[in-house]
Amino acid sequence: MNKHPKQEKTFVMVKPDGVVRGLIGDIIQRIEQRGLKIIALKMEWASHEKIDGHYPKDEKWITRLGEKTASTYEKYGYDLEKELGTADLKKIGQMVRGWLLDFMSQGPVVKIVVEGVHAVDMARKICGATLPSMADMGTIRGDYSVDSPALANFEKRAIYNLVHASETPEEATHEISYWFDKKDVRSYDRRDFDFVI
Repeated sequence: MNKHPKQEKTFVMVKPDGVVRGLIGDIIQRIEQRGLKIIALKMEWASHEKIDGHYPKDEKWITRLGEKTASTYEKYGYDLEKELGTADLKKIGQMVRGWLLDFMSQGPVVKIVVEGVHAVDMARKICGATLPSMADMGTIRGDYSVDSPALANFEKRAIYNLVHASETPEEATHEISYWFDKKDVRSYDRRDFDFVI
């Protein structure tokens, strides 16, 4: 049986750069102002191993990271092989994934479960495009970050894009169960909920 549309859940994480910049409250406020509910919330300084379990390890996903990197290098006229020492997209993807794990485990993160109408799509809309330099103004990334993959790759690090939001309902289900015990996720009625929608 399908759940009520207001019960869709997604996972959002304030990344270490968002935490150390003091943006936790603003990120939560933006989520709640859109009529979504925070139904679980916790800060954690995740280990490298815990972050490793969050991100996919399959060859297709890793190669896609390499392809995105190659595309960025081509767009900005950088020599991929000269800068990274290889043109192998899988190896480059593994390199980028490693930078991501290092970044995400270098400081605390704030884990959030969000519930509401089209929660997955709405949370991603609030966050803005993954690449801050491409994110619209009015989104979290568009308002608070100017980082780009060209700069991140040049400095051999992950992109500082402040926040993660699940891409699909399936990914949200996996990430919620990965980061939270079932008992920690509690829905409730918001008094303004019927007027926001």
